[in-house]
Amino acid sequence: MLIALIILLVIVVGGGLWLVGMYNGLISLRNRTQESWRQIDVELKRRHDLIPNLVETVKGYATHERGTLESVMNARAQAVNAQGTPAATAAAEGQLTQALGRLMAVAEAYPQLQANQNFLALQQELSSTEDRIASARRYYNATVKELNTKVESFPTNQIAERFSIHREEYFEVEDTARSTPQVNFDTGSPRTYTAEDEPAQDGPFRTAPAPAAPALPQDRAPQSGDLPQGQSAQGQSVQGQSASQPAAPQQQPIQGDPLDLSNDQQQRPS
Repeated sequence: MLIALIILLVIVVGGGLWLVGMYNGLISLRNRTQESWRQIDVELKRRHDLIPNLVETVKGYATHERGTLESVMNARAQAVNAQGTPAATAAAEGQLTQALGRLMAVAEAYPQLQANQNFLALQQELSSTEDRIASARRYYNATVKELNTKVESFPTNQIAERFSIHREEYFEVEDTARSTPQVNFDTGSPRTYTAEDEPAQDGPFRTAPAPAAPALPQDRAPQSGDLPQGQSAQGQSVQGQSASQPAAPQQQPIQGDPLDLSNDQQQRPS
């Protein structure tokens, strides 16, 4: 009886520790997700603070580009006021990215602006901020993916539902914000382009097959230059050389035995 109670107590304690571990894992993932989102928010605010100084610097050299400058400031105002879900923030930030791309494209037409140290410093700082935002977004999305997997999987989904731990949204950039701005030097107006489709797996450097030798027609009569089957060109040249050289004269056989001296002795006078 005592052994059964001990076993039952071990099972209860083990099950309780297992449930506590799953709950703590969910809470840890939720806190990491919230912390990573706060890091994105800090970088976004830093980006918003750089834009007015950038616009003022461009305005000193491109005063007639009022439409582009106003579009940047309007997009910044919408991004600052976009308080809510990550999806809404991503949409507003995408519009701001497009407006900044057009502004940078316009700045390419002003060499004096490109040489301005203040503009170069702001541009470099803005580029660094964009890199930090991209890095923070990747970390946030990875954390959200891990949390959502736990929330949807059994048995952690039961604990998540019991303690109101819900799925989180991804912070994804829209496709329109991924296009790269480019200056059209013919008209001076900016345009955007998107990446072309990737080539097939074989790639553009696929080795072409060697061309096959042309087949001779069946009804063609053999020519003098054709080689007979199984004979190489080297053999033909050797035959040609042997045919051009005169044949060596054949030696006449000596009549009689050269070692027989009987006849020779008979012909000598005594």
